[in-house]
Amino acid sequence: MIELDQEQRMVLSTVRNIAREKVKPKAAEIDEKEEFPWETATTFAQNGILTPLLPEEFGGIGSSYLLFSMIIEEIARVCASSALILIAQADGMLPILHSGTGELKKKYLPGLSKGLFAAFAATEPGAGSDILYMRSKASSKGGFYVLNGQKCFITNGSIADILTVFCYTDPSKGARGMSAFVVEKGFRGLVYGKNEKKMGMRGSINSELFFEDIAIPAENIIGQEGSGFAYMMEALDRSRLFAASQAVGLAQGAIDESLDYAGKRVQFGSPITSLQAIQFMMADMVAMTEAARLLTYEAARHIDADDKSMITKACAIAKFIASDNAMKVTTDAVQIMGGYGYMRDFPVERMMRDAKLIQIYTGTNQIMRLVAAREILRSQR
Repeated sequence: MIELDQEQRMVLSTVRNIAREKVKPKAAEIDEKEEFPWETATTFAQNGILTPLLPEEFGGIGSSYLLFSMIIEEIARVCASSALILIAQADGMLPILHSGTGELKKKYLPGLSKGLFAAFAATEPGAGSDILYMRSKASSKGGFYVLNGQKCFITNGSIADILTVFCYTDPSKGARGMSAFVVEKGFRGLVYGKNEKKMGMRGSINSELFFEDIAIPAENIIGQEGSGFAYMMEALDRSRLFAASQAVGLAQGAIDESLDYAGKRVQFGSPITSLQAIQFMMADMVAMTEAARLLTYEAARHIDADDKSMITKACAIAKFIASDNAMKVTTDAVQIMGGYGYMRDFPVERMMRDAKLIQIYTGTNQIMRLVAAREILRSQR
């Protein structure tokens, strides 16, 4: 049983109401237009949930990771693209919060709770799963670093007010030669490429970014030069928890829709819920989603407890179990609803398209199994 205090229950109740009353009615339109849902993002900011993990001193609510996981789940239950707004915001913010100087935090973090947007810029055309193949480089030039390179598939890329950018400062050192910087929208030399046309999560913007001799003030380095890889891995562990939470919510939303439909759909003189084939599908959908939810909450607890020996494994496992389940559950929801499920008049076809991305982003599920296996074997030594 998950125990929440009164304040946490109030936050979750507010989120649930916003999701039901403000987000759900616009979900199909967000998908159809393939545009960033500014109105939804504004609603999140006005209700203090745009950046829940941000401490109160910077304008956030200082949410635990468990509560944030539940917040993502509630929003993803009705619109996965809208949940990704909060995930991208957290991804871009966390390296600054955890490793930035006091001055850097004061400069950039307060605006994130009020409607400014952050992004996490690591992936490159040749550096996805093999992130060490990154080619972007920043060279020290006195009081500045000069950044050159390219990023792709960056969530919030073209709309972000601040970018947490990972690049090499000394490629000869491999992982120990990578650093992280805050790049502001408007820095000369930041060039925007195309926004990708995607199968799902169409209300989330994924952009190409080009860095052409960008002069970054030296004080915009996050933490220590050469420590960027460690900061990235820490952020990615947490992002995998967020992805798992999104997948759990998406699966639950598909269950909600298919249960409602199946109870009303009459064939052979009775609702199709009377058919054993449908009952077995429903049982599997609910059971596996409950299992994914518990794994996800457990991963969140490990982060809240700062249990470094368990975080990487728990987040990787939660991510691949929850997202594989979301893909299966949404596919089964389409099957239960038959021809209607395949039509855009019902949300499950959108949910099925959205689910696919969660198996890929923040590390493919094949890589997640590799990460989990390494952690398991390391613990046996």
